[in-house]
Amino acid sequence: MEPLRCWPRVWCILRVDPRFRAGSGILCLVVLIAVAAPLTASYDPLAATPVRQLQPPSIYHLAGTDLLGRDVWSRLAWGGRLSLSAGAVATALAVLPGSVLGLLSGYFGGKLDSLLMRAVDVALAFPTLLLALTIVTVLGPGLAGASLAVGCAGIPRFTRVVRAATLGVRYAPFIEAARTIGCRPHRILLRHIAPFVADTIIVLASLELGYALLNIGALSFLGLGAQPPAPEWGLMLTEGRAYLSVAPWITAAPGCAITLTVLAVNLLGDALRDALGLQARD
Repeated sequence: MEPLRCWPRVWCILRVDPRFRAGSGILCLVVLIAVAAPLTASYDPLAATPVRQLQPPSIYHLAGTDLLGRDVWSRLAWGGRLSLSAGAVATALAVLPGSVLGLLSGYFGGKLDSLLMRAVDVALAFPTLLLALTIVTVLGPGLAGASLAVGCAGIPRFTRVVRAATLGVRYAPFIEAARTIGCRPHRILLRHIAPFVADTIIVLASLELGYALLNIGALSFLGLGAQPPAPEWGLMLTEGRAYLSVAPWITAAPGCAITLTVLAVNLLGDALRDALGLQARD
């Protein structure tokens, strides 16, 4: 068993995996459109032009316009920055505290482990979105509060999974050897155990990003995330739901963006999980 295993061999498996190719291609395209929004968006995403309201897709407005005459494609491109950054922040907020708590719980055990696991059990008893709704209700509506709520709701999953991975190597011979030569607990955790659970954390984080995008979009759809007139994908969905029969393109554009992004992230996570599993069995 080697820390972080042989990533060149993992890459050799990934690059021939069609899921990895498709997922990375779609995700790179979405990120590129969001990053290049000043170049790819021809209109101000916040500028209302009533004379152009509810126009269907055309060469002038690639994804049509909404009720206020705003260009949907411009709002989609700029909204990618908000949605992707909020999802990344929520994922980081779930990964870092959850991984630390899982390492501490799995290594030290005892009362600390019992206390943390009972708290995790209580948190896992609630659906993630319901837990996020509770947190964002306390924090107040807004994209920052939604990111924090979704991130906090994801901590129990990381704590549970990382604890299980830590328990798998807690009594391994090399850990016992590190204790014998006088390594302090923090050094054992950071230098010896953390590299071995990093594979698990990376795979779970890639899947968590998809959950975060969906949940943040759901909170914005319910009015608890991004607030008007922000060009955020979930908010764009709720703005266009009243006009599905006359202007379906308003909701189709952000709906497709969320679907493709989450699909790409899940494809990458599945490919990475299988590649690491195959490499571990070699």
